[in-house]
Amino acid sequence: MSPTDQGGRSASAARESFDAYARAGVDVAAADRAVELMRTSVKATLGPEALGALGGFAGLWDATALKDYDQPILVTSTDGVGTKLAIAQAMDIHDTVGYDLVGMVVDDVVVTGAKPLFMTDYIATGKVDPARIAAVVAGIAAACEHTGTALLGGETAEHPGLMGPSEYDIAGAAVGVVERSELLGPDRVGQGDVVLGLASSGLHSNGFSLVRAVVRELGWAWDRPVAEFGRTLGEELLEPTRLYTRSVLALARRLGNDLHALAHVTGGGLAANLSRVLPAPLGAVVSRASWPVPPVFQLLGSAGHVTWLDLERSLNMGIGMAAVVAEPALGAASAALAELGEQAVPIGRVALAADVRAEAENRGARAEDLTQGAKGVEGGAVLLIDEYHR
Repeated sequence: MSPTDQGGRSASAARESFDAYARAGVDVAAADRAVELMRTSVKATLGPEALGALGGFAGLWDATALKDYDQPILVTSTDGVGTKLAIAQAMDIHDTVGYDLVGMVVDDVVVTGAKPLFMTDYIATGKVDPARIAAVVAGIAAACEHTGTALLGGETAEHPGLMGPSEYDIAGAAVGVVERSELLGPDRVGQGDVVLGLASSGLHSNGFSLVRAVVRELGWAWDRPVAEFGRTLGEELLEPTRLYTRSVLALARRLGNDLHALAHVTGGGLAANLSRVLPAPLGAVVSRASWPVPPVFQLLGSAGHVTWLDLERSLNMGIGMAAVVAEPALGAASAALAELGEQAVPIGRVALAADVRAEAENRGARAEDLTQGAKGVEGGAVLLIDEYHR
Protein backbone atom coordinates (compact mmCIF):
# COMPACT_ATOMS: atom_id res chain seq x y z
CA MET A 1 0.00 0.00 0.00
CA SER A 2 1.45 3.36 -0.97
CA PRO A 3 1.58 6.08 1.72
CA THR A 4 -1.32 8.50 1.45
CA ASP A 5 -2.53 11.57 3.32
CA GLN A 6 -5.91 11.67 5.08
CA GLY A 7 -7.68 12.63 1.88
CA GLY A 8 -6.50 9.48 0.12
CA ARG A 9 -4.12 11.21 -2.32
CA SER A 10 -0.70 9.78 -3.13
CA ALA A 11 2.32 11.03 -1.21
CA SER A 12 3.70 12.76 -4.32
CA ALA A 13 0.40 14.59 -4.88
CA ALA A 14 0.39 15.64 -1.24
CA ARG A 15 3.94 17.01 -1.60
CA GLU A 16 2.86 19.04 -4.63
CA SER A 17 -0.06 20.39 -2.63
CA PHE A 18 2.25 21.36 0.25
CA ASP A 19 4.65 23.02 -2.20
CA ALA A 20 1.76 25.07 -3.60
CA TYR A 21 0.68 26.00 -0.06
CA ALA A 22 4.25 27.09 0.71
CA ARG A 23 4.30 29.27 -2.42
CA ALA A 24 1.11 30.89 -1.09
CA GLY A 25 3.00 31.70 2.09
CA VAL A 26 2.04 28.88 4.47
CA ASP A 27 4.88 26.59 5.56
CA VAL A 28 3.37 23.36 6.91
CA ALA A 29 6.80 21.87 7.56
CA ALA A 30 7.79 24.87 9.72
CA ALA A 31 4.64 24.43 11.77
CA ASP A 32 5.52 20.78 12.33
CA ARG A 33 9.03 21.75 13.45
CA ALA A 34 7.53 24.26 15.90
CA VAL A 35 5.40 21.51 17.43
CA GLU A 36 8.46 19.31 17.89
CA LEU A 37 10.39 22.13 19.55
CA MET A 38 7.59 22.85 22.03
CA ARG A 39 6.86 19.22 22.88
CA THR A 40 9.11 18.98 25.96
CA SER A 41 7.91 22.22 27.57
CA VAL A 42 4.25 21.31 27.07
CA LYS A 43 4.72 17.81 28.51
CA ALA A 44 6.06 19.32 31.73
CA THR A 45 2.59 20.79 32.44
CA LEU A 46 0.69 17.53 32.07
CA GLY A 47 -0.42 15.33 34.94
CA PRO A 48 -2.18 11.96 34.85
CA GLU A 49 -5.53 13.64 34.16
CA ALA A 50 -4.33 14.76 30.72
CA LEU A 51 -5.05 12.08 28.14
CA GLY A 52 -3.98 11.68 24.54
CA ALA A 53 -0.90 12.94 22.76
CA LEU A 54 0.31 16.36 21.69
CA GLY A 55 -1.02 17.21 18.24
CA GLY A 56 -4.48 15.68 18.56
CA PHE A 57 -7.58 17.42 17.29
CA ALA A 58 -8.66 18.24 20.86
CA GLY A 59 -7.29 18.09 24.39
CA LEU A 60 -8.59 15.37 26.68
CA TRP A 61 -9.07 15.68 30.43
CA ASP A 62 -10.11 12.93 32.85
CA ALA A 63 -12.83 14.53 35.02
CA THR A 64 -13.06 11.64 37.49
CA ALA A 65 -11.72 13.87 40.27
CA LEU A 66 -14.84 16.04 40.01
CA LYS A 67 -16.79 13.19 41.61
CA ASP A 68 -15.24 14.27 44.92
CA TYR A 69 -17.06 17.60 44.72
CA ASP A 70 -20.58 17.95 46.14
CA GLN A 71 -21.50 20.62 43.58
CA PRO A 72 -18.61 21.37 41.23
CA ILE A 73 -18.81 24.69 39.40
CA LEU A 74 -16.76 24.95 36.23
CA VAL A 75 -15.18 28.35 35.64
CA THR A 76 -13.74 29.56 32.34
CA SER A 77 -11.99 32.65 31.04
CA THR A 78 -10.29 33.79 27.85
CA ASP A 79 -7.94 36.67 27.10
CA GLY A 80 -4.86 37.78 25.22
CA VAL A 81 -1.72 39.82 25.86
CA GLY A 82 -2.55 42.90 23.78
CA THR A 83 -0.11 45.39 22.35
CA LYS A 84 2.65 44.45 24.79
CA LEU A 85 3.44 41.95 22.04
CA ALA A 86 4.68 44.80 19.84
CA ILE A 87 7.52 45.42 22.31
CA ALA A 88 8.39 41.72 22.51
CA GLN A 89 8.55 41.55 18.73
CA ALA A 90 10.62 44.73 18.46
CA MET A 91 13.13 43.39 21.01
CA ASP A 92 13.03 39.81 19.68
CA ILE A 93 12.25 38.48 23.18
CA HIS A 94 9.40 35.99 23.10
CA ASP A 95 9.52 33.78 26.20
CA THR A 96 8.11 36.30 28.69
CA VAL A 97 4.77 37.06 27.03
CA GLY A 98 3.59 33.52 27.76
CA TYR A 99 3.59 34.43 31.46
CA ASP A 100 1.45 37.44 30.61
CA LEU A 101 -1.05 35.27 28.77
CA VAL A 102 -1.38 32.77 31.61
CA GLY A 103 -1.62 35.57 34.15
CA MET A 104 -4.39 37.31 32.25
CA VAL A 105 -6.39 34.09 31.81
CA VAL A 106 -5.72 31.84 34.79
CA ASP A 107 -5.83 34.54 37.46
CA ASP A 108 -9.24 35.62 36.15
CA VAL A 109 -10.38 32.07 36.86
CA VAL A 110 -8.77 32.07 40.30
CA VAL A 111 -10.65 35.13 41.58
CA THR A 112 -13.72 32.91 41.92
CA GLY A 113 -11.78 30.57 44.21
CA ALA A 114 -11.47 28.00 41.41
CA LYS A 115 -8.48 25.73 40.96
CA PRO A 116 -7.30 25.93 37.33
CA LEU A 117 -7.43 22.59 35.54
CA PHE A 118 -6.31 23.14 31.98
CA MET A 119 -5.62 25.74 29.32
CA THR A 120 -5.38 25.96 25.54
CA ASP A 121 -3.64 28.63 23.47
CA TYR A 122 -3.89 30.15 19.99
CA ILE A 123 -1.04 31.78 18.10
CA ALA A 124 -1.56 33.60 14.80
CA THR A 125 1.50 34.75 12.87
CA GLY A 126 2.44 36.08 9.47
CA LYS A 127 5.11 33.42 9.04
CA VAL A 128 5.90 30.47 11.29
CA ASP A 129 9.40 30.77 12.71
CA PRO A 130 9.73 27.49 14.65
CA ALA A 131 12.18 28.86 17.23
CA ARG A 132 10.07 31.96 17.86
CA ILE A 133 6.83 30.02 18.24
CA ALA A 134 8.53 27.47 20.47
CA ALA A 135 9.85 30.29 22.70
CA VAL A 136 6.34 31.74 23.06
CA VAL A 137 4.90 28.32 23.94
CA ALA A 138 7.79 27.60 26.32
CA GLY A 139 6.81 30.72 28.26
CA ILE A 140 3.15 29.70 28.30
CA ALA A 141 4.10 26.19 29.45
CA ALA A 142 6.43 27.44 32.19
CA ALA A 143 3.67 29.70 33.53
CA CYS A 144 1.15 26.86 33.33
CA GLU A 145 3.53 24.64 35.29
CA HIS A 146 3.95 27.41 37.89
CA THR A 147 0.18 27.72 38.33
CA GLY A 148 -0.55 24.00 38.25
CA THR A 149 -2.45 24.27 34.97
CA ALA A 150 -2.17 21.63 32.25
CA LEU A 151 -1.48 23.05 28.79
CA LEU A 152 -3.73 20.63 26.95
CA GLY A 153 -3.26 21.90 23.43
CA GLY A 154 -3.31 24.84 21.11
CA GLU A 155 -3.24 26.06 17.55
CA THR A 156 -0.64 27.88 15.48
CA ALA A 157 -2.06 29.57 12.40
CA GLU A 158 -0.01 31.14 9.62
CA HIS A 159 -1.65 34.23 8.09
CA PRO A 160 0.52 35.54 5.25
CA GLY A 161 -0.66 38.83 3.84
CA LEU A 162 -2.74 39.54 6.94
CA MET A 163 0.21 39.88 9.32
CA GLY A 164 3.87 40.69 8.74
CA PRO A 165 6.36 37.79 8.76
CA SER A 166 7.60 38.57 12.29
CA GLU A 167 4.23 39.61 13.71
CA TYR A 168 2.11 37.37 15.91
CA ASP A 169 -0.79 37.54 18.32
CA ILE A 170 -1.59 35.11 21.12
CA ALA A 171 -4.72 34.26 23.07
CA GLY A 172 -5.78 31.53 25.45
CA ALA A 173 -8.62 30.04 27.44
CA ALA A 174 -8.64 28.15 30.72
CA VAL A 175 -11.08 26.08 32.76
CA GLY A 176 -11.10 25.65 36.53
CA VAL A 177 -13.36 24.15 39.18
CA VAL A 178 -14.62 25.28 42.57
CA GLU A 179 -17.03 23.81 45.09
CA ARG A 180 -20.17 25.91 44.98
CA SER A 181 -20.08 26.49 48.74
CA GLU A 182 -16.54 27.91 48.37
CA LEU A 183 -17.30 30.23 45.43
CA LEU A 184 -15.91 33.71 46.10
CA GLY A 185 -17.76 36.85 45.09
CA PRO A 186 -19.88 39.87 46.01
CA ASP A 187 -22.46 37.89 47.99
CA ARG A 188 -19.80 37.13 50.63
CA VAL A 189 -18.61 40.72 51.08
CA GLY A 190 -19.79 42.59 54.16
CA GLN A 191 -19.54 46.01 55.77
CA GLY A 192 -16.25 46.40 57.63
CA ASP A 193 -14.29 43.98 55.44
CA VAL A 194 -10.70 44.97 54.73
CA VAL A 195 -9.19 45.25 51.24
CA LEU A 196 -5.65 43.90 50.96
CA GLY A 197 -3.55 44.92 47.97
CA LEU A 198 -1.01 42.47 46.53
CA ALA A 199 1.97 44.07 44.82
CA SER A 200 2.31 43.77 41.05
CA SER A 201 5.55 42.98 39.25
CA GLY A 202 5.15 46.08 37.09
CA LEU A 203 2.83 46.99 34.25
CA HIS A 204 1.60 43.40 33.77
CA SER A 205 -0.29 43.29 30.45
CA ASN A 206 -2.68 46.23 30.31
CA GLY A 207 -2.46 49.81 29.15
CA PHE A 208 0.31 49.23 26.62
CA SER A 209 -1.35 51.33 23.94
CA LEU A 210 -0.89 54.27 26.34
CA VAL A 211 2.62 53.15 27.26
CA ARG A 212 3.70 52.79 23.63
CA ALA A 213 2.20 56.19 22.77
CA VAL A 214 4.22 57.81 25.57
CA VAL A 215 7.45 56.11 24.47
CA ARG A 216 6.81 57.04 20.85
CA GLU A 217 6.23 60.70 21.73
CA LEU A 218 9.42 60.74 23.83
CA GLY A 219 11.37 59.21 20.95
CA TRP A 220 12.96 56.64 23.26
CA ALA A 221 14.44 53.38 21.98
CA TRP A 222 13.53 50.10 23.67
CA ASP A 223 17.21 49.45 24.43
CA ARG A 224 17.60 52.80 26.19
CA PRO A 225 19.22 52.26 29.65
CA VAL A 226 17.07 53.74 32.44
CA ALA A 227 18.83 54.37 35.76
CA GLU A 228 15.60 54.10 37.77
CA PHE A 229 15.10 50.56 36.46
CA GLY A 230 18.68 49.34 36.48
CA ARG A 231 18.07 47.90 33.02
CA THR A 232 16.78 48.98 29.63
CA LEU A 233 13.35 50.45 29.02
CA GLY A 234 12.25 47.45 26.98
CA GLU A 235 13.39 44.96 29.61
CA GLU A 236 11.40 46.79 32.26
CA LEU A 237 8.29 46.95 30.12
CA LEU A 238 8.53 43.24 29.31
CA GLU A 239 8.68 42.22 32.97
CA PRO A 240 6.20 39.31 33.08
CA THR A 241 2.86 39.52 34.83
CA ARG A 242 3.03 38.26 38.40
CA LEU A 243 1.17 34.98 38.80
CA TYR A 244 -0.97 35.00 41.94
CA THR A 245 -2.62 31.62 41.40
CA ARG A 246 -0.87 29.49 44.00
CA SER A 247 -0.78 32.25 46.61
CA VAL A 248 -4.47 33.15 46.54
CA LEU A 249 -5.57 29.51 46.43
CA ALA A 250 -3.40 28.84 49.46
CA LEU A 251 -4.89 31.92 51.12
CA ALA A 252 -8.38 30.59 50.44
CA ARG A 253 -7.50 27.27 52.07
CA ARG A 254 -6.08 28.99 55.16
CA LEU A 255 -8.79 31.59 55.66
CA GLY A 256 -11.79 29.50 54.65
CA ASN A 257 -14.96 31.58 54.90
CA ASP A 258 -12.98 34.67 55.96
CA LEU A 259 -11.78 35.25 52.39
CA HIS A 260 -14.74 36.91 50.71
CA ALA A 261 -13.64 38.11 47.27
CA LEU A 262 -10.69 38.61 44.96
CA ALA A 263 -10.24 41.22 42.24
CA HIS A 264 -7.67 40.80 39.46
CA VAL A 265 -6.47 44.30 38.59
CA THR A 266 -6.32 44.37 34.80
CA GLY A 267 -7.81 46.78 32.24
CA GLY A 268 -9.53 49.72 33.91
CA GLY A 269 -7.27 49.82 36.95
CA LEU A 270 -7.82 49.10 40.63
CA ALA A 271 -11.08 50.96 41.26
CA ALA A 272 -12.98 49.52 38.31
CA ASN A 273 -11.94 45.94 38.99
CA LEU A 274 -12.52 46.11 42.74
CA SER A 275 -15.99 47.54 42.08
CA ARG A 276 -16.87 44.40 40.11
CA VAL A 277 -16.60 42.17 43.21
CA LEU A 278 -18.51 44.43 45.59
CA PRO A 279 -22.31 44.27 45.94
CA ALA A 280 -24.08 47.47 44.87
CA PRO A 281 -25.38 48.35 48.37
CA LEU A 282 -21.76 48.47 49.55
CA GLY A 283 -18.59 50.19 48.40
CA ALA A 284 -15.02 50.72 49.48
CA VAL A 285 -12.76 53.61 50.38
CA VAL A 286 -9.20 52.98 49.18
CA SER A 287 -6.19 55.13 50.05
CA ARG A 288 -3.72 55.69 47.23
CA ALA A 289 -1.08 56.44 49.88
CA SER A 290 -1.22 52.86 51.20
CA TRP A 291 1.47 51.49 48.91
CA PRO A 292 4.56 52.76 47.08
CA VAL A 293 4.10 53.31 43.36
CA PRO A 294 6.88 51.49 41.43
CA PRO A 295 9.29 53.62 39.38
CA VAL A 296 7.93 52.51 35.99
CA PHE A 297 4.58 54.19 36.67
CA GLN A 298 6.21 57.33 38.02
CA LEU A 299 8.52 57.64 35.02
CA LEU A 300 5.72 57.16 32.49
CA GLY A 301 3.68 59.81 34.26
CA SER A 302 6.39 62.42 34.68
CA ALA A 303 8.32 61.95 31.43
CA GLY A 304 5.17 61.47 29.37
CA HIS A 305 3.20 64.25 31.10
CA VAL A 306 0.37 61.81 31.84
CA THR A 307 -1.79 62.69 34.83
CA TRP A 308 -2.09 60.29 37.75
CA LEU A 309 -5.81 60.03 37.03
CA ASP A 310 -5.12 58.93 33.47
CA LEU A 311 -2.51 56.46 34.66
CA GLU A 312 -4.75 54.83 37.26
CA ARG A 313 -7.59 54.37 34.78
CA SER A 314 -5.31 52.31 32.51
CA LEU A 315 -2.59 50.77 34.70
CA ASN A 316 -2.45 48.80 37.95
CA MET A 317 -0.22 51.39 39.69
CA GLY A 318 1.55 48.67 41.68
CA ILE A 319 -1.41 46.58 42.89
CA GLY A 320 -2.07 43.50 40.75
CA MET A 321 -4.61 41.66 42.90
CA ALA A 322 -6.91 42.72 45.71
CA ALA A 323 -8.30 40.43 48.42
CA VAL A 324 -11.38 41.32 50.45
CA VAL A 325 -11.18 39.64 53.86
CA ALA A 326 -13.14 39.70 57.10
CA GLU A 327 -11.61 42.26 59.47
CA PRO A 328 -10.83 39.71 62.25
CA ALA A 329 -8.82 37.68 59.71
CA LEU A 330 -6.62 40.59 58.60
CA GLY A 331 -3.62 39.53 60.67
CA ALA A 332 -3.82 35.91 59.54
CA ALA A 333 -4.26 36.95 55.91
CA SER A 334 -1.29 39.33 55.99
CA ALA A 335 0.93 36.73 57.65
CA ALA A 336 -0.11 34.03 55.21
CA LEU A 337 0.55 36.19 52.16
CA ALA A 338 3.96 37.23 53.49
CA GLU A 339 4.83 33.57 54.05
CA LEU A 340 3.72 32.85 50.47
CA GLY A 341 6.09 35.50 49.12
CA GLU A 342 3.52 38.21 48.41
CA GLN A 343 3.95 41.86 49.37
CA ALA A 344 0.48 42.70 50.69
CA VAL A 345 -0.79 45.75 52.57
CA PRO A 346 -4.22 46.92 53.75
CA ILE A 347 -5.36 49.53 51.26
CA GLY A 348 -9.04 50.09 52.04
CA ARG A 349 -12.21 49.14 53.85
CA VAL A 350 -15.71 48.15 52.78
CA ALA A 351 -18.58 50.43 53.86
CA LEU A 352 -22.15 51.22 52.92
CA ALA A 353 -22.29 52.81 49.46
CA ALA A 354 -24.14 55.78 50.94
CA ASP A 355 -21.29 56.31 53.40
CA VAL A 356 -18.72 56.04 50.59
CA ARG A 357 -20.54 58.75 48.63
CA ALA A 358 -20.84 60.91 51.75
CA GLU A 359 -17.09 60.61 52.28
CA ALA A 360 -16.52 61.65 48.68
CA GLU A 361 -18.68 64.72 49.20
CA ASN A 362 -17.04 65.63 52.52
CA ARG A 363 -13.60 65.41 50.96
CA GLY A 364 -14.58 67.37 47.90
CA ALA A 365 -13.52 64.44 45.75
CA ARG A 366 -13.38 64.75 41.99
CA ALA A 367 -15.92 62.84 39.96
CA GLU A 368 -13.06 60.72 38.62
CA ASP A 369 -12.19 59.57 42.15
CA LEU A 370 -15.46 57.64 42.47
CA THR A 371 -16.12 54.51 40.38
CA GLN A 372 -19.42 52.62 40.29
CA GLY A 373 -19.27 49.28 38.46
CA ALA A 374 -17.39 48.44 35.28
CA LYS A 375 -17.52 46.16 32.23
CA GLY A 376 -21.27 45.72 32.47
CA VAL A 377 -21.24 44.84 36.19
CA GLU A 378 -23.41 46.96 38.50
CA GLY A 379 -20.88 46.75 41.30
CA GLY A 380 -20.26 48.73 44.46
CA ALA A 381 -18.87 52.26 44.62
CA VAL A 382 -15.10 52.61 45.05
CA LEU A 383 -13.65 55.90 46.24
CA LEU A 384 -9.93 56.55 45.80
CA ILE A 385 -8.62 59.06 48.32
CA ASP A 386 -5.25 60.68 49.17
CA GLU A 387 -2.30 61.03 46.80
CA TYR A 388 0.18 58.49 45.47
CA HIS A 389 3.73 58.35 46.84
CA ARG A 390 5.98 60.22 44.45
